[in-house]
Amino acid sequence: MKKNNTREGFEDIASQIIYEDNHLIAVNKFAGQLVQPDDEFSEYSLEDAIKEYIRVKYKKPGEAFLGVIHRLDRPVSGLCIFARTSKALERMNKLFSSREVEKVYRAVVHGKPTKLDDKLVNWLIKDSSKNITKAYNNDKHGGARAELDYHTIRHANSYSLLEVKPKTGRPHQIRVQLSKIGHPIVGDLKYGSDKPNPDRSICLHAYSLSFVHPVKKETLTLEAPLGEDHLIELLMDRH
Repeated sequence: MKKNNTREGFEDIASQIIYEDNHLIAVNKFAGQLVQPDDEFSEYSLEDAIKEYIRVKYKKPGEAFLGVIHRLDRPVSGLCIFARTSKALERMNKLFSSREVEKVYRAVVHGKPTKLDDKLVNWLIKDSSKNITKAYNNDKHGGARAELDYHTIRHANSYSLLEVKPKTGRPHQIRVQLSKIGHPIVGDLKYGSDKPNPDRSICLHAYSLSFVHPVKKETLTLEAPLGEDHLIELLMDRH
């Protein structure tokens, strides 16, 4: 999705909302938006924007509660979910940690995988000082086990569109595991793409999340689809 990380862009946060109830709120994050302020980036974040949206819409005095359940890397677009209550935050954290949330991504990568469908298992070690993760084929290096499944949806020119289902939630997992097999994500200079995207995004989109609602106890599937025109554009040979 188009990058827009200015405060003016966040004021229309309602247009990004996919799902909202008394317990959860989910948005379709733009590539370039910062999910939560940190030491490196202190600018207005997606968390700030949603808090302001809740405060105004529901006329709440003071600052609204909002719990960050998971993060997407800054250059990644797609579905990002937040908790509106402490109870929902605690229960959603448990669902994520126990791997009871099914995550589906779309990725445009360089080349065409030899295996159109495969399971990748690596051991990852993150270098926090450089904010980069390295992947190894065995656990002798003492890394964290990372697993994902991918399916090739389409191949055009020198790119492939993949559906990716990570089974674990390691830092930069999809990015580094696809790079490890020789198919880095388009625009991802950190993990082997040859050129940046014009808006500095990478072609990775969090497409859907499926889980049991933490309070209603109903199965919930949320989607943040990309438009077909955008997918076609990403698959074109623009280099």
